[in-house]
Amino acid sequence: MSKFLEKVVVSQLMSHLNRHNRFSSFQSAYERDHSIETALLKVLNDLLLAMDDGKLSVLVLLDLSAAFDTI
Repeated sequence: MSKFLEKVVVSQLMSHLNRHNRFSSFQSAYERDHSIETALLKVLNDLLLAMDDGKLSVLVLLDLSAAFDTI
């Protein structure tokens, strides 16, 4: 029952967010034809463009997966 309710809520939420254009153009998760691969390509492209312009870039990656672990 909980999985069914979760799917209904997600469906309604996604419909609302799409209808009201609440997703960023840089949104990768939960979007059709977008994935972690497209997000990484965007980051890589931005870093390479900055390098071409002679700009200094810093990339900070955080792994928050353990932050939400429960006992």
